[in-house]
Amino acid sequence: MVGEKRWKDAREFYTKGIAALKKHPEIQVQNDGDDGEGVEKEKDGEEEEKEKEKERKIEEACYVNRALCNLEMSTTSSPFPPFPLPTPFSTTILSKKLIPHPENYRSTLHDTSHTLTLSPTNTKAHYRSTLALLALNKYTLALDTCDRGLALTSPTLTSTTKQSAEHTAFQTLKTRILSAKCSADEQDRKRTTAENREKREELTLNTALSARGLRMRWTGKEPDLEDARIHLEPNPLDPGSEIHFPLLVLYPLHQQSDFLKSVAETTFFGDVLETVLGEGEGLPWDTVNEYTVD
Repeated sequence: MVGEKRWKDAREFYTKGIAALKKHPEIQVQNDGDDGEGVEKEKDGEEEEKEKEKERKIEEACYVNRALCNLEMSTTSSPFPPFPLPTPFSTTILSKKLIPHPENYRSTLHDTSHTLTLSPTNTKAHYRSTLALLALNKYTLALDTCDRGLALTSPTLTSTTKQSAEHTAFQTLKTRILSAKCSADEQDRKRTTAENREKREELTLNTALSARGLRMRWTGKEPDLEDARIHLEPNPLDPGSEIHFPLLVLYPLHQQSDFLKSVAETTFFGDVLETVLGEGEGLPWDTVNEYTVD
């Protein structure tokens, strides 16, 4: 099912496998064939250890493969280059775009955590856990897990081709994590800078309004002014700059209005009228030429 990319069916298969292992009896009940009564017979110590180790490996495989299913069910197509490693260590998640499915990523972390409890050196679990942490923007934890994977696959004189490929995969993933972390840090820095500047501009504007004895009134519902706003020009951080504000000119007898997005505090009303009435052109709805600058 994994080979056919039937991730949902495969996840259900591994879930049933895990449930079956948890219900596996530790002591077998057999019939001795003489008196018909069941007697408990303990396994031979060596055979019991082999059986436990076999079950541990099966449980480990179920958890780490279910983690892969959860990862693949959390992605969608994207232009990222395909990941070079062969299955089952690699996952096509690097050739896909990560989209918000936090429940699946948390399930991945749950399964990889169980896998690493059973086998702390499982490189697949480290790799898939790192991918889930990256998708959840937990960059510090992702780097820590990735570094553990790098340590486990560190090249030695006896390294196999598979180990070398795994190490390369972790290096590629770490580069991607560092890049994502750098971008996120830069976005946070820009957002913090913009928020701080906005607060400073607002404080400066309030200072300028108070210095001029101007008071603001707020309505229960903010009007739709598009990008029009009260502000200072040319320097919004200088309370000595001119105050610019939106201006609404009403013609109540004709139920008409004109809206100017920005008018300086030093502008004369005659200049406003020249702007809205035009140079002798008048208003398009004023057929009798009732409104003029004069």
